[in-house]
This record gives sequence, C-alpha cells and structure tokens, in this order.
Amino acid sequence: QVHVVESGGGLVQPGGSLRLSCAASGSIYNIYTMAWYRQAPGNQRELVASTSKIASTNYADSVKGRFTISRDDAKNTVYLQMNSLNPEDTAVYYCKMVATTAFSRATTTDYWGQGTQVTVSS
Repeated sequence: QVHVVESGGGLVQPGGSLRLSCAASGSIYNIYTMAWYRQAPGNQRELVASTSKIASTNYADSVKGRFTISRDDAKNTVYLQMNSLNPEDTAVYYCKMVATTAFSRATTTDYWGQGTQVTVSS
C-alpha cells in the first residue's frame, strides 16, 4: 500500500506565502507524476501544478508566476511554494502521486492524500 500525506496548509493574509509538502510512503517502486490539485466549495477539483519524472512542470494559468512545484525523489516528496496568495486561492489542496509499487511494477496507480486547507483572508 501507498500512503500520501499533505502538510503546510493554514490561514494566510492576501499577498502572503505558504509552502505545502506532500510525502508518500509504503511499498513504492517508482513515482512518475507528482501533482497538486485544489477544490474550493461548490467547485470541481482542478489541477494546480504537476511535475514529471524528468522534472518537467505544468501550471494552471491562474497560478503561473506565483506558484512553484518541486520534487525530491529521494524523499518521495513534492512541494508547492505559493506566493502572492489571494482569496481566490482558498481551497482544500490535494496531492496526487502516480506510482508503481513493489507488488505491481508494471501498472501505475493514482494515490491521493486527504487534503490540506488553505485559507487566504484578511
């Protein structure tokens, strides 16, 4: 099994910064894509940023230039540095790991964390 845990959410004022972390543990064989999604009340879950095994990155237009995704494969961890936050960034942020396990090395599975709340408010 693979366990994914996010951390780093909280309350921040507009213009402030937060850094989210997400670590995977368990019988991991390889992690390919690491990604952050978010879901605000009444909205669908949307992709915020993703990074591939070769460290290519992809961002939602709404966060380009403000958010930075990075990964540490040695630690099975992905980070999301969020700067210049505004109230529209308020949401539950979820981490997704696309990985293979020691028991299923040829098949990737999406593993999700439980989410961490980010609230941007004065």
